[in-house]
Amino acid sequence: MVSLSTWFRYIAHKLEYSVSLTWKSYQRGQITDREMGDAVWKNLFQGKLTYLHWNKGEEMAPTIGPQGGTLLVRKLPAADPTLIGFWVGDGRKIRFWHDTWYADSNLASLSPELYMIVSQKNANVNEYVELIDGRVHWNATLVRYLLPGNLEGKGSPEGGFLHIDGFIGNDSYNKQPREKWRVFVGDVVVVKDPQKSDDYLVRRLAAIEGYEMVSKDEKDEPFILDKDECWVLADNENLKPKEAKDSRTFGPVPMTDIVGRVLYCLRTAVDHGPVQNSHFSMKKDSPVLEVELDVDEMAKNHKA
Repeated sequence: MVSLSTWFRYIAHKLEYSVSLTWKSYQRGQITDREMGDAVWKNLFQGKLTYLHWNKGEEMAPTIGPQGGTLLVRKLPAADPTLIGFWVGDGRKIRFWHDTWYADSNLASLSPELYMIVSQKNANVNEYVELIDGRVHWNATLVRYLLPGNLEGKGSPEGGFLHIDGFIGNDSYNKQPREKWRVFVGDVVVVKDPQKSDDYLVRRLAAIEGYEMVSKDEKDEPFILDKDECWVLADNENLKPKEAKDSRTFGPVPMTDIVGRVLYCLRTAVDHGPVQNSHFSMKKDSPVLEVELDVDEMAKNHKA
């Protein structure tokens, strides 16, 4: 049975996903600012955060069996640096947010600065500005569903939660939401096939923008991945580069071509389990996996 605290975290992830979809629709001019609130709630209560995907081939063995596997994939509205929050009112308050703190530890001791902001509820962003590498950084917060005593860690984990997110701008009057990655190096991702636009590949994310790529072949010049580029590799080290069909063959891939992260793999009815992703992603995905994983449903859709 799923605990109440897990449901809280799951709903928080659904809210984040809903906000992302709504923000994309707003940017495309598909909805107005007055329609954004309704769109957020509509997206929140419709559908799931995951879908099933069949993958065949030996490129990802042993993560995925050489005979193929049914995968549970978490949807990613955008894997590139994406706005996960936006400003409302006069720009001093944040309406949507990202990271989650649960009332199972003493926040006042854990993070005095954060506790100071949280306790004020409607803190002015300009009061918490820090200059780093010539750019202004700050945090905005909003507290909801907190029971008395939760801020001091006296309440139960089910009592409430706090969402926070950092924002970056050139100055305190030019605030823009911070860009944040939704996937991380080490994640097994579903990416559009660069050679077949209507097909998808499952590969492991090996590098992102800013990484220097050095070949074992001394004839190849090192290079640095450009902005919004990534490098994906097959897990099967026994395959030659051409057989692996990864970035060693087709080069860097746009981050925008990543559409999902693989959470779970069913190879056979008796051989299945979670996929090893980056530590950060596995921690984030745990409530989604706990709520939406249905092994029986995956077995019914298995093609082997």
